[in-house]
Amino acid sequence: MVKVNLYTTLGCHLCEQAHGLLLNLQQEGLSLEISSIEIADSDELMERYGIRIPVVEVSGESRELGWPFNLNELRTFLV
Repeated sequence: MVKVNLYTTLGCHLCEQAHGLLLNLQQEGLSLEISSIEIADSDELMERYGIRIPVVEVSGESRELGWPFNLNELRTFLV
């Protein structure tokens, strides 16, 4: 199982699209555990991701994929 963090904030339509892409990959059979992380709860996260969200990170690794990305790019990043 791949554990991923989705850095997001309330009302972000691009973040909703990114979450939808992750759900599509789950429906295709990719074993994902998705954690949505609200960046507004942390000054550090706001500084790091404020203008870059949505960002997908493989938990425990330093790999990140920032928007824009499509389903194929996300699949390649996670596999």
